[in-house]
Order: sequence, then structure tokens, then C-alpha cells
Amino acid sequence: MIDKVLEHEVYQALLRQEAPLRDDDEIHIVKAHSQRHYGDMRSVATSVGAVSQRIDGDTVVSQGTWQAARRAVGAGLDAVDLVMTNTSRNVFCQVRPPGHHAETAKAMGFCLFNSVAIAAHYARDKHGAERVAVIDFDVHHGNGTQEIFWSDKNLFYGSTHQMPLFPGTGALSETGVGNIFNAPMRSGDGREPFEDAFTERILKPLHNFSPDLVLISAGFDAHRDDPLGGMQLVEADYIWATEKLADIARRHANGRIVSMLEGGYNLTALARSVAVHVKTLMETGR
Repeated sequence: MIDKVLEHEVYQALLRQEAPLRDDDEIHIVKAHSQRHYGDMRSVATSVGAVSQRIDGDTVVSQGTWQAARRAVGAGLDAVDLVMTNTSRNVFCQVRPPGHHAETAKAMGFCLFNSVAIAAHYARDKHGAERVAVIDFDVHHGNGTQEIFWSDKNLFYGSTHQMPLFPGTGALSETGVGNIFNAPMRSGDGREPFEDAFTERILKPLHNFSPDLVLISAGFDAHRDDPLGGMQLVEADYIWATEKLADIARRHANGRIVSMLEGGYNLTALARSVAVHVKTLMETGR
């Protein structure tokens, strides 16, 4: 569905690249994950046969999982290269599986590797970015990104998400070393509470953080039509959030944004939401 909607003539100017399999992905994965976690994921994902295998109640691997997970990581790494070298102002990575639930040593919630956290570490190690921010508007809290960033004052994590809901984290009291900014919301919340929470709990501290790079965990399952959550966002809300993040990136990071797809489980709502998100990135990146 996303491919189909992005075929529209509005998107003909997009530079499209296949998510790569990189020879150096292990080196960068283990900056965010333990070596043991990498080895365990490789072992289970490369040994699975014709029948899919469950890692937990939500997370399943099949014969294509290992390559897909590595390509998701590779997309984030290549996207960081593009924006940090000023080849592109911003990049959207249309990838699966998602990543923001994967912790240092644990796969969960459909996620094997935390692609956005890996990209953040890569931006620092490879390109010298001092302060990197991840903003997450998925309906589910990105417990993995929070856990990986928890003790590092130069990595910012801000999240709007529904509570109570899987995975049960994301309370206001979870602040790391002053670098974690959660904005829990309620089932039924729509535009006004979302804008208020995003502005007060995310945008204001993000402006003060002054990031060198803005990464987005772009989950679209807070849409009112999505079956896995109860929030009431619509396409206009994703336009608004994208514009606000683009403004922060323009002020502090030379416009540099890498957006990585996370959740979204009503395919029609997902495609429409991605379409307006990408269109807004195109318009603000000129």
C-alpha cells in the first residue's frame, strides 16, 4: 500500500534507493546491542526452516527475517550518511521489521534490532554528531530506545504514546539522566491533547537540547483507524508533527532528519499517513 501511494506524481522527484545489506552492519549493531544479542538473533533467524519460529508472543522470525532486519539497519546507516554529508536534507526509511522495542539484549514487540538507536550511535561514531535526538510518535512507547539511551546525556529520547498499553513503559517519571521525555496519552486522545503534549513535553526540551541530527521513530498506529491502539490522530496531525520537527531540525541541525518507519497496522491509514509525512518532508527539505 505504501509503494502504491508513493507512485503518485507528487512523489516523482523522490530519490529512491533499496535498503542495503552492509558488510559492516554488525560493527554498528553492537554499539546499541550486546554482542550476545546479535549472535542470538543471527542464530535463530538464519536457522529457521519453512515453519516460522516465535521469539516471544509477539515476535516471529521466518526465512526472510534476517535479511529484512539487516536491511532495516542498513537503511538507517545509509540515511545518516546522506544527511550528514549534506547529500540529502532528509530521508524516510520505509522498512520492516520495526525497531523501537528492541532493547540492548532483548528482542520484543516485532523488533529484533533497534534501527533508530543504531543510527544514532552511528551518526556520532562515523560523522561526529555530538547530540542526537530520537522523537517517537508511535502509539506504543519505544522502551528499547529509552533503555539504550538511558544513561547518555547526549542522546535525547522523546515519545508520545498511549498508556496503559504495550509495553507498559513510558511514564512521566522515567527521565534517564535528564535526557528522556515521555508524554503519555490516553485512549481517545486526538489533536488537541496530542499537540499540547508534543509541544510541552517534546518540542520545548528538544529545542533546548539543540540536536545535531533529528531521528524520527515514525509509527502511524496512533491513527484513529488503527486496530492496535485507541488514539484518534489523523493525517493532519502527522503533517503538523512533521512540520514542527522539521522546524527544529532547520534551526539546529541544518535540516537533517532521518525518519524510520515503526508501527502502523491498518494498511490504508498507514499508507495515507506515510504519504503526508513524506510529502511534508519533501516540502520542508527544499
